[in-house]
Amino acid sequence: MEYEEMLREARVRMDGHCSACPECDGRACGNSIPGPGAKGSGDVSVRNFDAWREVRVNMDTLCDNVVPDTSVELFGQAMASPIFAGPVGAVDMHYGDAYTDVSYNDVLVPACADAGIVAFTGDGTDPHVMEAATRAIAATAGRGIPTVKPWNDTTISEKLELVRESGAFAVAMDVDAAGLPFLKNLDPPAGSMSVERLARVIDSAERPFVVKGVMTAAGALKAKAAGARAIVVSNHGGRVLDQCPATAEVLPEIADAVGGDMRVFVDGGIRTGVDVFKALALGADGVLVARPFVTAVYGGAEEGVRLLADRLASELADTMAMCGAARIADISRDMVRLTS
Repeated sequence: MEYEEMLREARVRMDGHCSACPECDGRACGNSIPGPGAKGSGDVSVRNFDAWREVRVNMDTLCDNVVPDTSVELFGQAMASPIFAGPVGAVDMHYGDAYTDVSYNDVLVPACADAGIVAFTGDGTDPHVMEAATRAIAATAGRGIPTVKPWNDTTISEKLELVRESGAFAVAMDVDAAGLPFLKNLDPPAGSMSVERLARVIDSAERPFVVKGVMTAAGALKAKAAGARAIVVSNHGGRVLDQCPATAEVLPEIADAVGGDMRVFVDGGIRTGVDVFKALALGADGVLVARPFVTAVYGGAEEGVRLLADRLASELADTMAMCGAARIADISRDMVRLTS
């Protein structure tokens, strides 16, 4: 299967939900919910995408002629590249009924493991979503990161028990999901978390904890104080609050604040291996890519995931070679230029 063929198949299976655009920039979907849009105007999703294009790479080929090494290590896991599939939920409602959350993760998790990368899995109101996601992770010897939403304490406890049973090497919580209306309708309501409450959750997880949804240096320091081992600079794909800055705009200051003490990941509008390079140069240790992996699963199942993972890694390696970085650790901030 060729990449363009995968996109064509995805458009058929997502008809009426997502256009599987050749360039997924958030402009076609806007505020389409259900669908991959936002509860507001969707301006932040577009801004996420555009902000990476305001970062330019500094080409420098006066260096040793070597094949770049894109491999990294995370919490004891060897990865072919610092690229994760991001967590996605309610795929049947937002992207089309060719997949459910259960069948989506049954494809995504092992396909990512086979490609040498790692998938974050999503969460939902249906308990079967987390049950199935953790089963898929258990089947890959724990090679996956379940993402628990900021539910009430009882629900979090139940989901973390499934995480522990799965043997997942890490767990995440997308605190930026506090902006989703269905969390507020719970009894008791769920959503934002205090540092003290988050610390209790992290302690009970019994494995490295990733806090997703950090958009300020102050927030990163709070996650660090709560005991998180990593954060994801994320605004939930620009889907939960209009007028936020793009993740690329805040990444450098957040990486400067906590980068020496914890792993810093970033998502939001990252679509190419060149974007991955830019994110690493601005201080990230890895990136999450969500919507393109949805398209890959819908368009080509396991083969689609492999196509996308290989494409991103190849583009990353090519950019490294053209900018003088032989290893991921060689990528530095002086290899990019901000144009605005």
